[in-house]
Amino acid sequence: TTKFTNALDIPVEFVEKNVKLRGKLHHITEKGLEVEHIPISVPIITSIQRKWQSKGLLLIRLAGVELAPSGLVWLQKELKPSQMIWFQLLGRDDLALECLVLVNKGRFLSVCLNEEILRQGLGRTARIEGLPHDSRLYWKLHKRLLQAELKALKKNKGIWKEESFSERITDRISNNKFVQTLKHF
Repeated sequence: TTKFTNALDIPVEFVEKNVKLRGKLHHITEKGLEVEHIPISVPIITSIQRKWQSKGLLLIRLAGVELAPSGLVWLQKELKPSQMIWFQLLGRDDLALECLVLVNKGRFLSVCLNEEILRQGLGRTARIEGLPHDSRLYWKLHKRLLQAELKALKKNKGIWKEESFSERITDRISNNKFVQTLKHF
């Protein structure tokens, strides 16, 4: 029932046990998602707690994902301010939490944003910071992320979209030293 307003407030055990928390999205920035933690509520206690709970947002990064600029734009279109999300703790540094982020899409379907971004070709797979690299969970998640990235690669989506033959030729001609010297005359 405790409301966390800072990454360092979250107990180490929560991170080690990869606990799932929920929160309300406030902002999407280059640094990550700024989320207000919403604790599991017990009706009477919650109304009393709200009066003295401090304000603060948690900075959540998509674990295992190196976001492309188009990925940031996609997130800003896809997610709405004050939307409820779930985030599974995988790691933490002083300021941010490395998480798997889940968004409900309908009643029984939730989408993992980390995988969806890679599936759309809007980022690359990166190391999952905070998780021990020799753990089963690390390799299970890393494999899922790589498979999502491979789908985008096979379908030429997003950053994996290949230039057409004519685009490659035009690019080579304009970058050719001989052509550039002719332009100066």
